[in-house]
Amino acid sequence: MKTHHYIFLTTLLFVIVFYDQNVGLNLGIIGIIYAVLTLFRTPKRNRTKTFIFLFIASILSSIAFAWYGDFPSFSAVATSLLLLGYRSRNRRMKILLLVPVFVTNCFTEFFRILNFDAWLPKRNVSGLWQKMLAFVIIPLILISVFFGIYSAGSDHFASLFTNIELDLNFWQLLAMIFLGFFIAFNYWNFAVERFIYKSNRLLDNNFGERDKVQKATYSFLDLDAERMSGVVSLFALNILLVFFIITYNYEQFYESVKNPVKLSEETHERVNAVIMSIIMSIVVIMFYFKSSFNFDPKAGLMKILAKIWIFLNAVLIISAMIKNTEYIINYGFTYKRLGVYAFLILALIGLLTTFIKIQKQKRNIFLFNTMTWYIYGVILVCSYINWGGIITSENMKRKDFALNYHKTQINFSEKQLLKYAEEKNNNELKSEILNLERVKFQHNEKFLSKVLYYQSLK
Repeated sequence: MKTHHYIFLTTLLFVIVFYDQNVGLNLGIIGIIYAVLTLFRTPKRNRTKTFIFLFIASILSSIAFAWYGDFPSFSAVATSLLLLGYRSRNRRMKILLLVPVFVTNCFTEFFRILNFDAWLPKRNVSGLWQKMLAFVIIPLILISVFFGIYSAGSDHFASLFTNIELDLNFWQLLAMIFLGFFIAFNYWNFAVERFIYKSNRLLDNNFGERDKVQKATYSFLDLDAERMSGVVSLFALNILLVFFIITYNYEQFYESVKNPVKLSEETHERVNAVIMSIIMSIVVIMFYFKSSFNFDPKAGLMKILAKIWIFLNAVLIISAMIKNTEYIINYGFTYKRLGVYAFLILALIGLLTTFIKIQKQKRNIFLFNTMTWYIYGVILVCSYINWGGIITSENMKRKDFALNYHKTQINFSEKQLLKYAEEKNNNELKSEILNLERVKFQHNEKFLSKVLYYQSLK
């Protein structure tokens, strides 16, 4: 099939599954269709391991949205499909350029649509298609447009058709056609502008030969002075960080126990301080190891100090993880406490990536290229796993289990709550859970609008 076939086919399918429906199972179906069609359309040379991974992630994300229908699974579907389509066209393009490509295409779509020669066949070889276009599609479009104009201008003309009732929401149908075409056109026929292609070379992970030349970064600071500045700064920061780790751990583990609210506030403040410390640490290392110092034979001491600093920051992260674990043991699981783990793990990966950057002599952009993939991985993990179910299942084991909190604030916990009600022989609680507004709403939805999780409740 040609590009225009993919555009029209997916537009039609989009209208079929979304017309007069809410978002639910239909988005999962259309996501799988896009992923499968992309696999067939992609040439073999572009079917790399990364592409296959993105294809599988797109299928799983679509299934996850059909099951949960929440924002994390929507983010996973959208990101996976955009990356899949992006990598299907060019296997060497960096992931960081996806956003500028997406934004420029959204703004230039109207002009690219008018460039018919770029996406429509120049010569129609199908006689049937030519007849359909000439005798059906074009006249039908013109009749529809002028029917709307004449109906608005003459009540008598409009009254001729008042007895003809069609169960059709014209404006919704039109909106679905426009939205479906907008998505299909930008997915199957996106353009990568020349300046973006040129920028791709600037995002390479490895240094070029010019970057290896020993030279001072600033005119007011020679190479020896800049190197010594790095040694002094990193040595002083290491000493400072050692004292901070000692006081940080003393405050966390040896001070008197506070009430849960106060402890929660202080824990989140300390975790925020740790994350900011890690970010600033990585920025400082990027500043000193941005170019020639990666290859400076006299920068050995500075590299050792930088690696020690990375290790000390890792110790700080592990301390925060231990405290968060203790906090969960004492007061139970919540979304925020699980989120703390996610941020701290990403910070630890960031430190490891920084260590690899110094050890393997990579450019600073290597950190951004690598961490973007890990952030995408976190989006996938958040969408595939029922964290609400895990939170409720674990907290059910506690004596201070807050039933009302889990009914109202925790998503997708109904199965665990039904199990809890069964264990307690509480039929009233069972009935209450099955009659929650979100459960009843989903049971009354049309098939394509359903979220499958709620259909699995018995």
